[in-house]
This record gives sequence, C-alpha cells and structure tokens, in this order.
Amino acid sequence: MSPESEADIPGNAVLPGALPAALHAELVAFRRDLHMHPELGHQEFRTTAAIKARLEKAGLTPRVLDGGTGLVCDIGETGERAGGPILALRADIDALPIPDTKADCAYRSTVPDRAHACGHDVHTTVVLGTALVLAELHREGRLPRGVRMIFQPAEEVLPGGASDVIASGALDGVGRIIAVHCDPKVDAGRIGLRYGAITSACDRVEIALDGPGGHTARPHQTTDLVTAAARVALDVPALVRNRVDARSGLSVTWGRIESGHAPNVIPQHAELSGTVRCLDLDAWRIAPDVVHAAVDEIAGMYRAKSEINYIRGVPPVVNDPVVAELLRDAMTARRGGDSVEDTPQSLGGEDFSWYLEHVPGAMARLGVRRPGDLTVRDLHQGDFDADEQAITVGVEMFTAAALLHPDH
Repeated sequence: MSPESEADIPGNAVLPGALPAALHAELVAFRRDLHMHPELGHQEFRTTAAIKARLEKAGLTPRVLDGGTGLVCDIGETGERAGGPILALRADIDALPIPDTKADCAYRSTVPDRAHACGHDVHTTVVLGTALVLAELHREGRLPRGVRMIFQPAEEVLPGGASDVIASGALDGVGRIIAVHCDPKVDAGRIGLRYGAITSACDRVEIALDGPGGHTARPHQTTDLVTAAARVALDVPALVRNRVDARSGLSVTWGRIESGHAPNVIPQHAELSGTVRCLDLDAWRIAPDVVHAAVDEIAGMYRAKSEINYIRGVPPVVNDPVVAELLRDAMTARRGGDSVEDTPQSLGGEDFSWYLEHVPGAMARLGVRRPGDLTVRDLHQGDFDADEQAITVGVEMFTAAALLHPDH
C-alpha cells in the first residue's frame, strides 16, 4: 500500500487500508457498469461473472454458488487454519423490476423496467473494493485474520437468497457478519447505526374469498363478496393491531384488491394481497396465526369462504451490540466520531436477518446523499442514485472493521 492508504486512528496508531484514488475511480466505473446492466434475483449471471473476473484478477479464488449466481470468496486464513471465527462481509447483488427514470444520466439502466433502485450496485462495489484492498494487505502480511466476502443473489425475492447462501455453507467458520444498506436520507461520509432491531419483519399475505355470487338486486340470497372483501381490507388490519402488544408495530397493508366484472353481478371470487410488517421478533413469530384468525373471523361474518396463503418473508435485522460497536469503531477510526449518527428502526424488510439467526452481526446505513442536496429521494424509486464518495466510505469502514475484528 502507498502512503495515501494509511489512516490515523486514536492513540497515534496507524490503520492501513484507506482507498487509493485510482482504485476509487475503478470502483466507480464498476458500479456504473452494474447500474447500467441490472439483473433480477436469481438472474444475476452477468453481475456474478463481473465480480468473479475482478476477484480472480486480484489473485483470489471465488466460488460461485450452486444456482449459478452469487459467490463467496475468502481472503487470508479461514477454516481450521484461521485460529478462530472469521468475519464475513455481505453484499446483495440483485436489482428491482422497475424502470430507471433518471434523466440526463450517462449510466442509467439500459434494461427496460429494471433498475438498481435500492443501491445493491453500491453494496456490491463496496464489498468488492474491500476484497481488493484486503487482498493487497494479505499479500503484504498485514491482514491479521481471514475474512469472507459473500455476494448474495435475490435479496429482493421473498424469502430472500440468504437462505440459499447459508445452506451452501457460507457461514461455516464465521463468527460475525456485517453489511451496509444505502440510505438516501444520510449524507455521504456518514453512517447511521442502531443497536438492536434496525429493520422490520416483512411477510406477504394472499387471500382468496369465494361465494355463490348472484344478482346485485338480491344480495340477501347470496354472499355479497365485494362487501366481504372490503370489510376484510378495512377490518383485518385493525383486528391484527389490537391483538398484539401495540409496541410490536404489527401491521397489514394491502397492495391489491380485485373482484368482479360487471356492475350488476355479485362475483363469486375476490382476491386481496399485501404485506405484514412487524417491529418485534416475538410478535413476528405469531403473526401468521393472528392474521389467519382475523381474516377467518371477518370473512365468516359475511358468509364468505376464505383461503389464506401466508408467505414467510424475513424477520427483523437485530444488530448485535458488540458487532455494531465494531462498525462504530471502524467508522470512527476512518472519519471520526461525528461521522456516526443514530438511525431509527425502519419498516423495510431485509434478508440479512437470516444470517443473524445463525451468527451475531450488524448492518449500518451507508449515507449516499450528496451533502447539501435538498432533493428528496427514496429507495425503490426510479430516480434513486447515490453520491459515489459513499463507495470509498464503505470500503474504508469495512477494511477497518476487518483489521479491528478480534480473534475470539
């Protein structure tokens, strides 16, 4: 590493691993290439190939997952030779099925109705850049212990690609795991951090209501299915909220309701679908039973037969305090204590939570808003973009975390 890749830390010690300007420029180009070629979950073949090629160019040996997308790459000693549990860094690599609406952007998506509108291209580039820096430190004998890079497919697909990664053995020998998620409400150069739950649980529910149908002149002789569907839409969320501790934040929100074809015909079938979100892990575990009971109760009042397909998504991401403190220390070492801000718990879901069912870990919110920019942007919107200085911030924080990670 050149002198520009050294950084001062408290106590007048020197922490290597700052990002050289030339590598930052390369990573920006890599991120823009991913941004122009977004791929949906389990279809990330081009993305996987690009990551693999760059890791191999750095002398590393990545392993592509069995499904053909996503990969794992170790740096330094792992397994029994590691002398203790290793640290894993996780990135998600998939995009969203929405159009890129950014105007006058040279690197906007070239794929219709596909966009990296959640920042996964940034996450991927940060972990790739960290791998390249750590590989160089390892060659110089300055990486104290092994680190595993996980490039995960299909985060946006319930219940998420994390389960497949875990089943592949990617957590074998891992003692802690860390990740970032872009946050357009936090300035680049800063991170948001929280101890405990930082995201929410997110499930999907699909409901079918059936009845004999009939003429709108005689609703008393049949099942008034449209009214039944409307009452399910209105009353089920209220019932669910009132049947668990209010502090759990258990909520049902509908995204689709559909029934009927003619104004004078009571239909025989209606459908509703939506999401179930929850702030609390214990409430999430009982959420399917609570939702089932509420739907059956309301549908029964209107003599409608109900069929419920409750699709488990992800539990909350619950940051382990020790691992969250590692991220705080790493960011403080690079940017000072003022670069870390408290962040609220989000109602968004994240399948990083599945890793935390197996090993302690933590996720930080990586600021991607250009300082001074008053434009309001959000995730999962077609105009989402990131201040690319956030790539350097993420790489340097992750490399610091790898160097500061204890061997026990």
